[in-house]
Amino acid sequence: MASRLAFARLAPSVARARSARSAWSISARLARGYASQSEHTMTVREALNAAMEEEMLRDENVFIIGEEVARYNGAYKVTKGLLDKFGEKRVVDTPITEMGFAGLAIGAAFAGLRPICEFMTFNFAMQAIDQIVNSAGKTHYMSGGVLPCPIVFRGPNGAAAGVAAQHSQDYASWYGQIPGLKVVSPWNSEDCKGLLKAAIRDPNPVVFLENELMYGVTFPMSSEAMSDSFLLPIGKAKVEREGSDVTIVAHSKMVGHSVEAAEELAKEGIKAEVINLRSIRPLDIETIKKSVKKTNRLVVAEGGFPAFGVGSEICAQIVESEAFDYLDAPVERVTGADVPTPYAVNLENLTFPDTGVIVKAAKRALYRSN
Repeated sequence: MASRLAFARLAPSVARARSARSAWSISARLARGYASQSEHTMTVREALNAAMEEEMLRDENVFIIGEEVARYNGAYKVTKGLLDKFGEKRVVDTPITEMGFAGLAIGAAFAGLRPICEFMTFNFAMQAIDQIVNSAGKTHYMSGGVLPCPIVFRGPNGAAAGVAAQHSQDYASWYGQIPGLKVVSPWNSEDCKGLLKAAIRDPNPVVFLENELMYGVTFPMSSEAMSDSFLLPIGKAKVEREGSDVTIVAHSKMVGHSVEAAEELAKEGIKAEVINLRSIRPLDIETIKKSVKKTNRLVVAEGGFPAFGVGSEICAQIVESEAFDYLDAPVERVTGADVPTPYAVNLENLTFPDTGVIVKAAKRALYRSN
């Protein structure tokens, strides 16, 4: 327990120190803006905070529970200021016991409340995976539709910086396998705000997978996204950049790398279409099929392990559909390395894909590389 508490206090600062240069680089590139230019901007952290505040103001049944979400303002400051505004009954600090407070939150959802259950990292949520999968995910079905479970499980997912093998896993495909759960993996600030608000209002349990390295990144926000009525539909992907030569599909942090890859490819006259999945389950395969029929090539990018991943599922569904007949090249999968994540920074940097790796995969699909 002492080591867990130390991690809670030190992990954010360690990650910031290890990734300061890359974070600056990301922010500088994003300053150009991937969305339409807007006078409004917001960090991912601020967007998540705003979504929870707006929904707590809208519905008194919404409350937040988790480790250090109240007095410490959250391990990554995502819940900053909410205790002061809503009090201890609606922003609830818990002991270090994921199975316990996840079960408590699920029970509250069964009783008609709408909990937002924060995990300091989804790696720690493995302690509560029985509660998430069996209690939250299956009870509505097993009760014959009598007992819904409107709950959101949220927190950082996937690799950060310098947190080694046990704290760097991507759980998108883990939870994406489970009937009864919805799984969301947002990229930018608009994604985070619109999808989190939709998740809180959803009558089903939603696993909301954030990315620690994105919390401090600033994105443009449309006027619509600044409204407290802004929602994004769960289960609908977004075409971030249109193209005609190759389709690149990604989620979470990999969307940013995919957009950058498309910019690099454009310098060589290659028009890449970039699809931001937003939702893992339900998966918007129709948007992907439509794009493949246009470009005839497909690259899927994710930060998780290669075996049995989100990219593997997309490949399978494309091969099983009529879109397979439109492919002019094998599907290219871009993933993390099939190894436990190293702590050494030089090895860690080689473990996860970046913009250059996606560029090479797209060129392979176009038969333009060795």
